[in-house]
Amino acid sequence: MRSLLLAQAEQPLPLIDVPDVEYSAMAPALILIGGALFLLLIVSLVRRPPAWLWPLLTVGVGGAAMGASLWLWFDVRDDGPMRAVADALVVDGFAVFFLVLISATVVLGALLGEGFLQREGVQGPEFYVLMMLSASGGMFMASANDLIVLFLGLEILSIALYVLAGFQGRRRQSREAAMKYFVLGAFSSALFLYGIALVYGSTGSTNLVSVAQYLAGNVATSNGVLLAGMVLLLVGLGFKVAVVPFHTWTPDVYQGSPSPVTGFMAAAAKAAGFAGLLRVFFSTFSTLRLDWRPVVWVLAVVTLLVGSVLAVVQNDVKRMLAYSSISHAGYVMIGLQAASERGIAGSLFYLLAYTFMVMGSFAVITVVGRRGDARHGLDEYRGLAARRPALALAFAVFLMAQAGVPFTTGFLAKFYVISAAVEAESYALALVGMISAVIAAFFYLRLIVVMYSPPPAASGDAAEPRHPLPVSHAVAVAVTAAFTVAFGLLPSAMVTFARQASLLL
Repeated sequence: MRSLLLAQAEQPLPLIDVPDVEYSAMAPALILIGGALFLLLIVSLVRRPPAWLWPLLTVGVGGAAMGASLWLWFDVRDDGPMRAVADALVVDGFAVFFLVLISATVVLGALLGEGFLQREGVQGPEFYVLMMLSASGGMFMASANDLIVLFLGLEILSIALYVLAGFQGRRRQSREAAMKYFVLGAFSSALFLYGIALVYGSTGSTNLVSVAQYLAGNVATSNGVLLAGMVLLLVGLGFKVAVVPFHTWTPDVYQGSPSPVTGFMAAAAKAAGFAGLLRVFFSTFSTLRLDWRPVVWVLAVVTLLVGSVLAVVQNDVKRMLAYSSISHAGYVMIGLQAASERGIAGSLFYLLAYTFMVMGSFAVITVVGRRGDARHGLDEYRGLAARRPALALAFAVFLMAQAGVPFTTGFLAKFYVISAAVEAESYALALVGMISAVIAAFFYLRLIVVMYSPPPAASGDAAEPRHPLPVSHAVAVAVTAAFTVAFGLLPSAMVTFARQASLLL
């Protein structure tokens, strides 16, 4: 026995197959992570750094991540997709599209956060660090070629957002929003992880390409476990993008979170969630589209109707935009339900347009909310055009774009997804989308009318001094408004970007 043990001990240990790590493929996410760590290093080594340093560095880091993403775009367009980390990550046109989009949300989020934090008397880089780490998780979701990596990216994105939602710890609504978001988010993550386990048990792999190849080469007589896994994956990602009936957290969390956080959450989290949803279902589960398209059809219909109808009865602007974001998720689902390259391109175009519309909207909301970030009723916007005409005009542009008024990116976004549904012969779904747009136009136009109504003759806030608009907010509003109008008039660059990204999926 002893000689046997000695003989086994003398045998060489098997070598561990360590995959090569292609850092260039992860450059945008690594830039954000490195930027976050650099900010923490500065605050630990430098005594009393100036407050403007944090947003300036964050804008620079976000711009560097966008530059790295655009470099990857030209590389992928010329040489084809890149596989990284033992095929766990893929950098294709679809992934790079979202890398650019999420980088833009970091830049805009930093501009929104600077004025807000100065007004609320909050110092330190924590807000910007959490935002960059959350965005890095969204980038990993966009590049994920494995369900495990997709789950890890989802958790990195979500955990930082839980903290950001409760960033105003002195406000009860902010603490409540963070707790609700955390509890429901943890529950949805558990369902998503269970769905990964069922897909692995059915196909023997969590790699998206391997799963797609298995489904293409095998015909299962009973695929109940796989279908259950697909449903749980849809639930987990549907929670992140606020699809009905997984939307219940959205109104309270949007209302209670700090306004810049709400804008970043509405843009980055929705983009990352749909990046995973579109890749998993359109690319990986394409052979099972006859099974999941009816489910997505139902989810799109109820999401469109619930979001637009319930937004009509809201008197709080942040809650109204929360239900509006639910309705917008329904339009993106229309593109997924079409299950075609035109539908995916329409969904990508919609997400790009929505990102700038919603970030600009919450830039205005942050200013109107004033110190304490609690004044978001409709009456607070009455007479805004008389007090701040430029701000009211920009907000009107964002609201009209979300309503789908022509000559804005919102009109083209709705047109492309609805035309994709018509091309896929989903005529009823296209009709529901148009009806939902008509309903939504009511509450958007109502808010515009309130802004351009005469201000109240006397109010308790009449003596409150009018503070100048922070430069960072002015830049964010100007950039988002210019984007919404310019690409609404000349959309060819956006259309080409979205179309090429869908073709490279």
